[in-house]
Amino acid sequence: MSTSMNRRNWLKSSAMLAGGLGLAPALKWNTAEAANAIAAQLYAMPKEQVGEMVMARPQLKARLLANENPFGPCKKAREALIGEIDGSFRYGFEKKAEFAELLAQDYKLTEVEERGRGKRYTQVLLGAGSTELLMAASIVYGQNGGRILSADPTYMSLIRSAQNVGAEWDTVPLTKDYKHDLNALADAVSEEHSMVYICNPNNPTGTSVDPDELRAFCKEVSKKKPIFIDEAYIDYTPDPEKYSMADLVAEGYNVIVTRTFSKLHAFAGLRIGYTLAQPDVIAEMSKYTNGDGNISSPSIAAAIETYKDKEYHAYAKEMNEKSKQFLYKTLENAGYEYIPSDTNFVLFPVRLDSNRFRSEMMKRGVGVRSWSFSNQEWCRVSIGTMQDMEYFAEAFNEIS
Repeated sequence: MSTSMNRRNWLKSSAMLAGGLGLAPALKWNTAEAANAIAAQLYAMPKEQVGEMVMARPQLKARLLANENPFGPCKKAREALIGEIDGSFRYGFEKKAEFAELLAQDYKLTEVEERGRGKRYTQVLLGAGSTELLMAASIVYGQNGGRILSADPTYMSLIRSAQNVGAEWDTVPLTKDYKHDLNALADAVSEEHSMVYICNPNNPTGTSVDPDELRAFCKEVSKKKPIFIDEAYIDYTPDPEKYSMADLVAEGYNVIVTRTFSKLHAFAGLRIGYTLAQPDVIAEMSKYTNGDGNISSPSIAAAIETYKDKEYHAYAKEMNEKSKQFLYKTLENAGYEYIPSDTNFVLFPVRLDSNRFRSEMMKRGVGVRSWSFSNQEWCRVSIGTMQDMEYFAEAFNEIS
């Protein structure tokens, strides 16, 4: 795909794109509004909620608005972080190469390019979290008359960034059980589309689609257009290996899979992510990201350890499930319905304006997110520790 924005121009303008400011040149960079706009783009959150979150953060008893994992990082990752500090005055070339090789071996990705410092796996692109990788894809597939097709509602970071460079956005409603409608998406794909975006499990609904049906969809539709699968929450599904579409990359399909360590691995502040795709796609995306250049040596050392720590993965999922079941019971006892979730958050309909609900919860020291779609007001609550969920229950029962 040809591009009209070179790397130098991208680096100059990436902050503006990230903040959604390309369409608002009058906004001053030294204002709180500008800072909120940047955070809103990065985390797909309305600006007013960002400002509210920042102001209320010191008073929060339960921070249940960012889908973080409060049970980690794992012990081995913490030890690796500390152990790497003394050597962090050096660039972490070796550790980053080791991590890329680990990923390539696990996903059976064999495309290799020999370089001066050793091998480069051309189907792997590392990033500081998945956000910069989502934005790189948004430039590749969003500029020059790009057109993105996705479900609605879904995670908006890539889509908003693509719109900032002129892309159009076409949507397909979710099914009645709030899952991706794969048949409708397949029917909607046209020559005008530059990419199909699928967040699975989906945010904000927490739902995942049948992996066999998604795999069949990807095999067929990727013959026409590239498919971007955002697997930020894949580790919380019943069988992550089965639910992931990463194996399709090794099989040669035009599928782009992006993962983050910000969820199950509890690396939201350490910033690790990666994309798996065909070499030509990785080459294009690499023009708009610094790749592993944005990752610190301590973070990459910790990432290697948490990636291999299967025991911790099971522990984090177990703790998440316990807190989630408590949340389900809290909602059921109050006569509320909810969307069963394959993630570390739950979306449920509220009986008053969702912004007011969010504000009332915030006043009681509990941060949550609000949504409005399908003629319904919604609250999304992240899964926290059991104490966090008890704080939620206490505040929720006061206003429900």
